[in-house]
Amino acid sequence: MSGEDEATAETWRDPRLPMADRVAALLRLMTLEEKAGQLSAFWATPADPEAPVAPVDDDGSEPAPSLDQIIKAGLGQLTRVFGTAPVSPLEGVERLVELQTQVSRANRFGIPAIVHEECLTGFMTWSASVFPCPLAWGASFDPELVGEMAAAIGASMRSVGVHQGLAPVLDVVRDYRWGRVEESIGEDPYLVGVIGSAYVRGLERTGVVATLKHFAGYASSRGGRNMAPTAIGPRELADVVLEPFVMALREGGARAVMHSYTDIDGVPAAADERLLTGLLRDRLGFTGLVVADYYGISHLASLHAVAGSHGEAGALALRAGIDVELPTVRCYGEPLLEEVRRGAVPEELLDRSAARVLSLKGELGLLDEDWDQRLADTVAPVTDATRLDPPEHRDLARRLAEESIVLLANDGTLPLRATRVALVGPLADDPLGMMGCYAFPNHMGGQHPDMPVGVEFPALAAALRSELPGAVLDAAPASDVAVSRDADITSAVDAARRAQVCVLALGDRAGLFGRGTSGEGCDAETLALPGRQAELAEAVLATGTPTVVVLLSGRPYALGDLANRAAAVVQAFFPGEEGAGALAGILSGRVEPSGRLPVSVPRHPGGQPGTYLHPRLGGRNAWSSVDPTPLYPFGHGLTWTRFEYSDASVTPSASTDGSVQISAVVRNVGEHAGTEVVQLYLTDPVASVVRPVRWLAGWARVRLEPGRAARAEFTVHADRTSFTGRDLERIVEPGLIEVGIGPSSEELPLRGCFTLDGPTRVLGSDRVLTVPVRVTPC
Repeated sequence: MSGEDEATAETWRDPRLPMADRVAALLRLMTLEEKAGQLSAFWATPADPEAPVAPVDDDGSEPAPSLDQIIKAGLGQLTRVFGTAPVSPLEGVERLVELQTQVSRANRFGIPAIVHEECLTGFMTWSASVFPCPLAWGASFDPELVGEMAAAIGASMRSVGVHQGLAPVLDVVRDYRWGRVEESIGEDPYLVGVIGSAYVRGLERTGVVATLKHFAGYASSRGGRNMAPTAIGPRELADVVLEPFVMALREGGARAVMHSYTDIDGVPAAADERLLTGLLRDRLGFTGLVVADYYGISHLASLHAVAGSHGEAGALALRAGIDVELPTVRCYGEPLLEEVRRGAVPEELLDRSAARVLSLKGELGLLDEDWDQRLADTVAPVTDATRLDPPEHRDLARRLAEESIVLLANDGTLPLRATRVALVGPLADDPLGMMGCYAFPNHMGGQHPDMPVGVEFPALAAALRSELPGAVLDAAPASDVAVSRDADITSAVDAARRAQVCVLALGDRAGLFGRGTSGEGCDAETLALPGRQAELAEAVLATGTPTVVVLLSGRPYALGDLANRAAAVVQAFFPGEEGAGALAGILSGRVEPSGRLPVSVPRHPGGQPGTYLHPRLGGRNAWSSVDPTPLYPFGHGLTWTRFEYSDASVTPSASTDGSVQISAVVRNVGEHAGTEVVQLYLTDPVASVVRPVRWLAGWARVRLEPGRAARAEFTVHADRTSFTGRDLERIVEPGLIEVGIGPSSEELPLRGCFTLDGPTRVLGSDRVLTVPVRVTPC
């Protein structure tokens, strides 16, 4: 090595120097092959080839290269060392250390890989805590608690040597038939953005890299089908789809983004330079890492047909701005290098992505000489007895589950006071019905049926028996989620007739790619309850026994007349390992219901699966025979008490770059303590483009004792009225803005308005994104 090379080598190892200088020095020493190595990944413990995780794990191409082949020039990422097969924490750590040692010794710079795992409902590994699904986070309307959960997840991951988590999902729900609704936070971009940003902050403060997904338009696919093309215009993309990503980048500080599988107007996201570079980096200022969704680059050839080979697919993705191919290398290895060598891809693009990977590795300490000792020190306390599901995590899971359960209707039957209770339905005694498809027992457990689940979580039957020790509980669960046997209906009817009150547990069993009724690749043709559940419900309701319908699901289902005939309706969106206890607590009255709907509940299964965020012609009108009015609107939820709203105050006017103060008093006029979610909505009655009837501008969770009151005050900047105008610029227009305050998007007892004065403003990247709220006792 020359003296100049020695100095360069010394530079990139020096932690005192700016990271940009270290990375530039390292790149000068690297060959083409070594740069490309940093863009590659290896699935460390792949699933049994006979039982792939996804139907596209094998695209018919040549077998994936071995680890020894891949790591000679270096490696960017290791994929799911802990999350692919059931391994104890000690087994996972030993495998991780072994792999990192192999990777670092194989390349001449001694650089290890970034290790990533799934973490949507917790660290997705055997024996780790399973928290409520994201739709439940949205139902809680509690970003602080979601942030606590994310920090707990990050701490578990960091303790075993994981660097990056593939969460949160920031797709705004547009069609409830989409199987991944359970992975989404809700149907309002502001709710998704605030809750999602809290998750990002919680994960990032532990040192774990948060990955925003899926960028962009995934949930807007035609027909609610997974990976189907997306048909939306630039205004919907900007004002609805992108808003949560903007917030999570600016307010959350996420360091990674994952592209979407879909195409928008014929251009796949993985090949869209305007999206991944022009928008994400040039306009939004993102400087972190863009990673591929699994096999998303090779899909450019195999599914989208915009590339004729793996090399062409790699070239398209690299030019668009994808820095790392996941979960393993198909396109970014030798196929991409051939494109570079023949001049089809500029080497500068390879340098660009390699620099981003190395910069993140530098932030994570992986370019430092002592990285291996720090890894050893981090994982040294890990033993087979290491608990990835400690009591403090279970407490967080319980609190979030309790806050997320929504009481939709109640004629006074709840809380339960009966001494003989029937518990029937497909979710009555199925513990796996408490969790979504990205919980390890549902995601990977089916491939290892003989392996213990790894965490303790009861079914509803066991939790309700514990909750109601003085009652006789007659459980008659259905054999499967489809209620496929006539005997299931007969036994449920018999149990209901013998009881004073019947609890009917309906909903979903999550899975992957058709192995469930909810989850990735488990899309629904209609919003009717799965299988024969509606038939079961009709039979039970016909007994005349007061019936409490409990929905454990990953999406809202159309209940129609069933809800009107039920004594009460309770909605839980996959509430996690503590979900059964939380539900039983709600049913008994020990826990106060405080969740609110993050998605509307439709009335008809074949109606337009739209959300509350629609323009005037998107709602009920005289020009269509279809009425899309929901059965229960976005934001709806009941408690054990009653609240009254009064004394609204709205600043009458402000400039188009100013702020207004909006406030109202909420009072508990019932006999029990309770939590109200005070919701603020805005309406733009006349605008230069079609606008939603109303949109959520802010909210406040307010807990009040009987007779007590509090004032919720919102500071609303004019930027929160902005939208994408005719010239596709984000603008604030002068004019009247209407205000609604109340407990849901359809129940707004307090009304007001303010005027924005001045010129139309074109907004920049520094626009105000959030609405601060202050709650003061009266």
